[in-house]
Amino acid sequence: MPEWPESIKLLIAALMRLPGVGRRSAERMALFLVESEPEIARGLAAAIERARTAVRACERCGSLTEDSPCVFCTDPRRDDSLLCVVERPKDVLSLERSGSYRGRYHVLGGRLSPLEGVEVEDLRIQELERRLREEPVQEVILALGTDVEGEATSHYLAKRLARPGLRITRIAHGLPAGTGLEYADELTLGHALQGRREIT
Repeated sequence: MPEWPESIKLLIAALMRLPGVGRRSAERMALFLVESEPEIARGLAAAIERARTAVRACERCGSLTEDSPCVFCTDPRRDDSLLCVVERPKDVLSLERSGSYRGRYHVLGGRLSPLEGVEVEDLRIQELERRLREEPVQEVILALGTDVEGEATSHYLAKRLARPGLRITRIAHGLPAGTGLEYADELTLGHALQGRREIT
C-alpha cells in the first residue's frame, strides 16, 4: 500500500495533535502547506514561533498576554472591587465579548477533577487568596462551567474563600448545563453575569 513521504507523514502526525483535527483534516492541511507558495508555510511557521515565544501568562491574573501585567490588570477604568474567576484564559475573552463585565479576572488554570488527576494544588487558588488579601475585592464571581467538575470547583471555592465582607456569587441562568463558557454567545453570557447569585 503506497504511503506519503516521511516528511508529510510527520507533518500530518503533528497536525493531528491539534484539538479537533482528525486524520483527513490533517492530510488536507499538510497537502495544502506543501503544495502552496513557500511564503505561506514560512509565514505560518513564523506566526506559530512568535506566538509561542511572545505569549505568556499574566503574572497577576493568569490570562494570556505579551506584556505582564496584562491590559485587564493595568486598565485603571476597571472595577477593582469585582473579581471574576474563570477556568481558562479563553474564558476571559468570552466574558469580555459579552460587554457586561468591567471588573478584574483570575484564571484558575482548570477545575478540580480527581479522575483526571487535577487536585487543589494544581490550580491557582493560593494566588487567588493572596489577591483577596492584597486587593480591595468585595465580590468574587465564580464563572466556571456548569458540568460536574465546574460545580464541584465552585462549591469548593465558595467554602474556602468565605470571609466576612466578601460576597461570593456564581453566574446563574442562561448557560447550557454541562458545557463551558466558550460555547455560550455574548448575550447569554451577559445575562448570566447579570443574573449571578450568591453561593451558600
